[in-house]
Amino acid sequence: MKIKITGQSGYLGNIITKELSAHGHSITAISRNLLYGDVDLLKNELSGADVIIHLAGSPILTRWNTKNRRIITESRVVTTQNLVKAIKKLNSDDRPKKFIQASAIGIYKAFENHDENSQNFDTGFVGNVVKQWENASEDLPAEIKRTVLRIGLVIGKKAKTITNLLLPFQLGLGAKIGNGKQPFPFIHDADVAGAFLWAAENDSAYSIFNLVAPQQISNNDFTKALAKALHRPALFIIPEFVLKMILGEAAMLLTDIPGVIPKNLISAGFKFRYQEIESALKDIVNVKS
Repeated sequence: MKIKITGQSGYLGNIITKELSAHGHSITAISRNLLYGDVDLLKNELSGADVIIHLAGSPILTRWNTKNRRIITESRVVTTQNLVKAIKKLNSDDRPKKFIQASAIGIYKAFENHDENSQNFDTGFVGNVVKQWENASEDLPAEIKRTVLRIGLVIGKKAKTITNLLLPFQLGLGAKIGNGKQPFPFIHDADVAGAFLWAAENDSAYSIFNLVAPQQISNNDFTKALAKALHRPALFIIPEFVLKMILGEAAMLLTDIPGVIPKNLISAGFKFRYQEIESALKDIVNVKS
C-alpha cells in the first residue's frame, strides 16, 4: 500500500515507518510546512495514497504557558482540520481508503477506569485538546474508514519514559511518583508500531481503540518492576510539589492519570507482543542498541 504519514521524524513516526516498511508498504512523509500551508498543495500530496497516518503533534510535557498551549493545540487540531479539508478536495478515486489518527488517553478523567465506551472525559486542558483533536477528523468523507488510536504511556529503549529513568534507577535512585497509586497504562513501542500496521492492513479496524497493554498496573508497580529488571533498589519518592515546581500544571501528566482498558483491541483480536510490564521491561533493559 501507499501510505502517507505526518510526524514521521518523531520517535513514534520512526518506529511505525520501520514496521510498515518491513511489511512491504511504501511510506512517504508529509512535511510540516504542507500541514500548515496551502490546502491545495496538501491535496496534491495526499492524492493517490491508500492510507493516511496522522501522528503530528507538538510535545505536551512542557510548561503550559500561553504560547505552548497554542502550539500544543494547533499542532494537533489545525493540522487535522487541514488534512480533512485537503482530502475533501480530492476526487473520490484519488482519496485514501483509510485515515489513522493518533490520539491520547489524556481524554479520560484521571484515577477512574475507562474502556472505549467511556464518556467520562477530562475537562481540563489536556482533555479539551484531545477532544478537539479527535473531533477535527469526524468530518471526513463517509467512505473513508477512520481509526483513532488513543495511545498510553509508551515505553521502549528510546522512549523518554525509559531514557529519563534508566540512569537514576541504575544508580539505585529509583523513585515512585507521589504515593505511586496512580494508574500506569503502558504500551511497548513495538505494540504501538504493530497496532498502526494492524490498523492499516485490517479492513475491519475502523473505530476508536485504547492503545495500552491489557495488564493494569500502578506507578508503584512500574517502579518496582523496573528496579527488579535492573537489579537495583527503588526506595525514594518524588513528591508532587517537586514536579509542579519543574513543570507547572503539566505535572498532572505524571500524577493525574486514568486507568485504561484496551477492550476494543482485545475484542478485535489484536495480538500484543508485550501484555505484561515484566516482559516489556525485560526486553527494553536486556536488548542492546
